[in-house]
Amino acid sequence: MSKKIFSGVQPSGNLHLGNYIGAIKNFVDLQNQKDNQCIYCVVDLHAITFKQDPKTLKDNIRETTAVFLASGIDPKKSIIFNQSLVPAHAEGSWILGCVARMGWLNRMTQFKEKAGKDKEKASVGLYIYPVLMTADILLYDATHVPVGEDQKQHLELSRDIAQKFNLDFNVPNFLKAPEPLIQKYFSRIMSLKDGTKKMSKSDPSDFSRINLNDTKDQIANKIKKAKTDSLPMPSYVEEFAKRSEAENLFGIYSSLNNQSLEKSIDEFNGKNFLDFKKKLADLVVEKISPISLEINKLQKDNNFIDSILKEGGEKANAYASKKVNEMKKIIGF
Repeated sequence: MSKKIFSGVQPSGNLHLGNYIGAIKNFVDLQNQKDNQCIYCVVDLHAITFKQDPKTLKDNIRETTAVFLASGIDPKKSIIFNQSLVPAHAEGSWILGCVARMGWLNRMTQFKEKAGKDKEKASVGLYIYPVLMTADILLYDATHVPVGEDQKQHLELSRDIAQKFNLDFNVPNFLKAPEPLIQKYFSRIMSLKDGTKKMSKSDPSDFSRINLNDTKDQIANKIKKAKTDSLPMPSYVEEFAKRSEAENLFGIYSSLNNQSLEKSIDEFNGKNFLDFKKKLADLVVEKISPISLEINKLQKDNNFIDSILKEGGEKANAYASKKVNEMKKIIGF
């Protein structure tokens, strides 16, 4: 069965191995499945829920697009664009914000986490972020959305908003309630320094992550220094329950090798972490270095990246503006 897939990535800069394995690698796989129609968005409107430096934001939009392209997302097969090029996202968000209920937004745990203790100083945009995310999805009649566990609640909200709009205006199935696509394995890649924390660009230690623009030597050095433990190599998956660093490294190896954890454990049975880390470093270099080289090449040609976004924006706008215009007629504008 064919799927219409929408997903977005914030242009935060310095994308790393966790972003690649947890999201972008999956985007490429979905694109290459027969009959899937994929729409991948650089969600720059979401980025400004926190103050941004204008030049840095522009650079990050282009960098994120370069990562999409270098990783294998093909603009001939998928639509690639940045959100701010399509005014229907903001317009649709306002309409759907008038359908959403305060009580629903008050239950969103991610706002509480991101706003911290002083919620009064958080931007209104951060609070209504999930409504914009809902518009992103519903304007394209997306059937499926790849999400991590932290975004699952937002997808449930989008389903609630779609159903309420359809009910309020007596238009059954006009807004399609999307289904989540949750990556079963390797969706969360953890810090190389602490297996209990997610790999993040905000970690002060560069050795906690592998950046997608790291050199071969940097990758090899970071894997060599990655935290493990003093126990022997694992023999069963169940052992990972109390060995988060070992589980993380085996997860990276298994994902990049497109194989199960069980197969990776069997492969290194009787060997030591020194042998494993050398093989892991070689694999990460093999998979990530070509992406890194292509990112660097693409980033030297802003005109090319901008042309990809412009072309994708025109395609996206054809879908989204049509849907918003239909919504306006239904509402009575």
